[in-house]
Amino acid sequence: MTTPPRPPARPTSWGDAGLVSGEAVELDVRAARLGSRVLALLIDVPVQLAVALALSMAAGLAFTVLPVGLVDGALAGGLGTVGLVVVLVGYPVLCERFNQGRTVGKVAVGLRVVSVDGAPVGVRQSLTRALVGVAVEWPGLVLPLLSWVAGVTVMLSDRRGRRLGDLVAGTLVVHTRTATPWRPVPTAVPALVGWAYTADLSRLDDGLALAARQYLARVHQFAEPARTRLAHGLWTEVAAVVTPLPPAGMSETVYLAAVLGERHRRDGHRLGRGRAVAATLWPELTPGPAAPAPVVTTAPAVTTAGPVRPATPAGPPAPRAATPGLPPVRPEVADRR
Repeated sequence: MTTPPRPPARPTSWGDAGLVSGEAVELDVRAARLGSRVLALLIDVPVQLAVALALSMAAGLAFTVLPVGLVDGALAGGLGTVGLVVVLVGYPVLCERFNQGRTVGKVAVGLRVVSVDGAPVGVRQSLTRALVGVAVEWPGLVLPLLSWVAGVTVMLSDRRGRRLGDLVAGTLVVHTRTATPWRPVPTAVPALVGWAYTADLSRLDDGLALAARQYLARVHQFAEPARTRLAHGLWTEVAAVVTPLPPAGMSETVYLAAVLGERHRRDGHRLGRGRAVAATLWPELTPGPAAPAPVVTTAPAVTTAGPVRPATPAGPPAPRAATPGLPPVRPEVADRR
């Protein structure tokens, strides 16, 4: 009884948004969680404040032009309400409509608003999620503290991190940048070190080397037969500019790793030689260990007034004269002083 072949391991996927394209292919897209969305909000709030400041300045200039009889408290209050609606509702709706579902904060963080089916977000959906957000989430005009707690609880409990506005409007916030683990490329292949050392790599240009480098960094994500087809195509191009050809019997991925490892070694050696030449020609530009501080010695001063007499040993101090009204001081007491 033969054991059926085991299917190839599925490449690591970061997608958890559950989006499916029109061709019934699951998209590798991550759903945005509470942390990234709060960060985007912290960037959007200063932008909204700047928009509110610009509108208030424009309104102030308009009041100076209008006749005095037309400017009253009702007009100022009405314009203030309109400006508040424009800042809190119009800003996200216009940004999502004309910037592919992204506000300024979402662009900076790498987020995007889409429909739950993966389609671009519509105006109705953007308006719905903005109105719900202003009413019960941020700034939360209806019971601010309670609505904030409810909004955070909903985002933490939803498996795709959606807030109340997303649930009502049928939208989802996803990441537009792919997070992939870093996998270093092998720097050398022991079995091909001798051949790589003598190979001529002068015709290997930077573009082809970068393509091979990216393939080796993501080879674990490719499934067969795409992995073998990509390796064969890259090695065909590399083998056309590398002489002599390596010994047979190994996979094309190993050959690519050996070529890139040797190229990296030669680049490092060339860089080291360039730095040595620069250090020889311009030593002042090369950082080195700090030099010890010079020791400064002072020569004894020479006087020309006359011969210098040898110093005589000091004897015991002479007793001081007694001061009227005080007892005389004995020599041993003076020595202690």
